[in-house]
Amino acid sequence: MKITRVRLVPVWCPRRKAYGGVHTTALGPAAISDYAIVFVETDQGITGVGEVDSVFKRRGRLLHHDVEHALVPAVIGEDPRRITHLLRRMDQALDGVEEGKAGIEMALWDILGKALNAPVYSLLGGRVRDRIPLSYSVPFGKPDQMAEYAVERVRAGHRTIKVKVGSSDAESDIEGVRAVRQAIGPGVKLRVDGNMGWPTARHAIRMIRAMEPWNLELVEQPLPAHDLDGMAEVRRAINVPLMADESVRNPRSALEVIRRGAADIGNVYVTEAGGLLNASRIFAMFEAAGLPCMIGSMPEFGIGTAAQIHLGVAMTNLGPDSDTCGVLYHAEDLLTKPLRIEDGYAYPPEGPGLGVEVDMAVLERWSRQGPATSSA
Repeated sequence: MKITRVRLVPVWCPRRKAYGGVHTTALGPAAISDYAIVFVETDQGITGVGEVDSVFKRRGRLLHHDVEHALVPAVIGEDPRRITHLLRRMDQALDGVEEGKAGIEMALWDILGKALNAPVYSLLGGRVRDRIPLSYSVPFGKPDQMAEYAVERVRAGHRTIKVKVGSSDAESDIEGVRAVRQAIGPGVKLRVDGNMGWPTARHAIRMIRAMEPWNLELVEQPLPAHDLDGMAEVRRAINVPLMADESVRNPRSALEVIRRGAADIGNVYVTEAGGLLNASRIFAMFEAAGLPCMIGSMPEFGIGTAAQIHLGVAMTNLGPDSDTCGVLYHAEDLLTKPLRIEDGYAYPPEGPGLGVEVDMAVLERWSRQGPATSSA
């Protein structure tokens, strides 16, 4: 089998609004998802699908350019079943841009599964669980708005609520956490996510200690990704587990987080890691260190979310509830058959490969949209 063509379709999809406005965190406002859909075609008539997703500075058409001009030439004419080999070829062709590599690699797993008539989770070692419990994020807002939003998600079945913190208003952060805890009650897990928003370890420690009375499950990435010494300092000083997110972008950075004692938990992304292979490697590294992981979200559309779910049901050290419900953050999705996400759980598609099919009419409409029209 040979890869004959790789086609990329840039798309824009509106995010669901929060409190009647744009969903905002310490990473900034996010009105749209500016991504690309990947189709990898073969000479045996099997086509794999993937997503190129990113919430960071290099996204959309910039990533599209990287994929088209550097990564596609590295895989054309190659056997799509040689995933490790092709990932190495892409690494040699272009350093970084893991999100672009993940989009192609996702499609390769889809092809392999279709060729073998097996779901991707079977190719990753088989299921160790049937479903994944989900967390849901509450963005910046007034405390009463955040509390109402959290209650809505609990009613929808989510048993873990993540409150976005790390704003420039410390009192607002603390009041938001307090309001959400009081609204959801003691039986729902509550975590906070700094999204790298706090400037120093001292500031982060002060903020976390102020929030600890509200029975936090964990604290996620309070400091910039590079500040592993600061993360380790925070970890030693607080009374709740610390989770590394943006600090864990690939196996090499995961090794540094583990080696330097910078986290109790790893948050693993299929897209940030460069695909399912590297994401599974990161899980294995944390497992060898006796640490659990969860799966984070950009948030993805249905293709990327399906890949996350396949990963999650196959990983033995999946720990805290995961964010594998990116489709819920969008106004619509592009799959012909929606993913099964119900009562706070995500279930893997059962068909071969990723088990998803793109609705080409939705894809065409999304491809005609632009940021100006999508964010209105």
